[in-house]
Amino acid sequence: MNTPVISNPEPEQNKEHRMDNPVIWFEIYVENMPRARAFYERMLGVTLESLKNPDSLAELEMWAFPMEMDRVGAGGALVKMDGVRPGGGGTLVYFACADCAVEAQRAVEAGGTLFKAKMPIGEYGHIALVHDTEGNLVGLHSMQ
Repeated sequence: MNTPVISNPEPEQNKEHRMDNPVIWFEIYVENMPRARAFYERMLGVTLESLKNPDSLAELEMWAFPMEMDRVGAGGALVKMDGVRPGGGGTLVYFACADCAVEAQRAVEAGGTLFKAKMPIGEYGHIALVHDTEGNLVGLHSMQ
């Protein structure tokens, strides 16, 4: 018996809007912005930049990770917003690293906790998982 081949041709209107990667933005929710900023700046060795809030969202505070709008990859920010709590959930953000063991150690030094030490994931490199100072689980990825 022949198995039918199911084809899902791409709609014509989507051909011009293909994405290299499907994620374009992320937000990590926090309760204590100074503590969270210090954690991520130390763990990743970067400086976060304050984002201007729309007038309609005065209670919103956002600090963006370094990003270039014309480069591949998702930009994102730490966000403090009324009614939104940090913590475990169904989404996991991975940060690119040269060696994820280095950033995992920095995470611990910055007040976070190690959930899973650096481990191989086959041809896709290595990952480590840490909890930040707000209780969020964060992934670290490197090829070495």
